[in-house]
Amino acid sequence: MATMMAPVEQREVLRCDHCNLVQFRTTSAMCRRCRKCLEVEEPVPVAAPLALVGTPSTVESGLQVATAVRDLRHVRNLSQRQLAARMNVPRTYISKIENGKAMPTLSSLDRLAKALQVDISTLLRDASNRHRDESNVLMADPFLAEIAHHTANWDSLQRSIFLNHVREVAAGRRRTA
Repeated sequence: MATMMAPVEQREVLRCDHCNLVQFRTTSAMCRRCRKCLEVEEPVPVAAPLALVGTPSTVESGLQVATAVRDLRHVRNLSQRQLAARMNVPRTYISKIENGKAMPTLSSLDRLAKALQVDISTLLRDASNRHRDESNVLMADPFLAEIAHHTANWDSLQRSIFLNHVREVAAGRRRTA
C-alpha cells in the first residue's frame, strides 16, 4: 500500500538556525541534521486581569519591549543572529520581538536580559524613562557633563568636527598636521 505524499508546493521549507540545513518541515519540528527545534518559541498570552491599573495596553508595552531590545542590541553592537545565539533561540524570534509581533515570556525576558547584560526591569521600562536614566548615568561623569555643557552651544558643523576628531582619537589615528 503506497503512502500519499503532500505536493511539494504545500510543504513548508525551513532553514535550521543552528546548522543552516534547508529542509522541509518535519512532523516532530526537529532538524534532521542537528536535532534542534525548528519552531520559534511562541509566548504564552498573558491574561488581562494581570495588567496593573494605569499601565499601557499590551500592544504599547510590547512595542516598548521591542524598542528596548533593539536599542540595547544596537548599543552592544550585536546582530540579531548573535543575540539569538546567546539566548539559544532562532534569529527569527528576535526579529519578531523587535517588530512587536511576539511578546517574550518571562523566561525569555530573563534570557534576553542575561544575553544583553541588563536587568529585566530595563527591558520593561518605557523609552523615555530608559533614555533619561541612561543620560543621568552619563551626566554623572564630570568630564562628560563638562563636554555636554560646551557642545550645547555649538552648531551642527562644530559638533560634526568634534565628533570626527573624537572618532579618530578613539580609533588610534593621530593627526600629523
